[in-house]
Amino acid sequence: MSKCHIKKGDSVQVIAGKGKGKSGKVLELDLRTGRAYVEGLKLVKKHLKKTQDNPQGGIVEKEAPIAISNLKVSK
Repeated sequence: MSKCHIKKGDSVQVIAGKGKGKSGKVLELDLRTGRAYVEGLKLVKKHLKKTQDNPQGGIVEKEAPIAISNLKVSK
């Protein structure tokens, strides 16, 4: 998938799936897989191990990718 109707920074709305009707801003695009990361949508919990950068460790909520075909640009 080389062309895309969505760009980084666009405001988009979900048109299909569990998050239908929700909207957010595009944080990142992955054109090889045809997916996008949208701010505040499809949050998943990620368990982080303790490291020097993150001495606390713990559980963090972060965005999971959404198929580009399930998004439309909103105004």
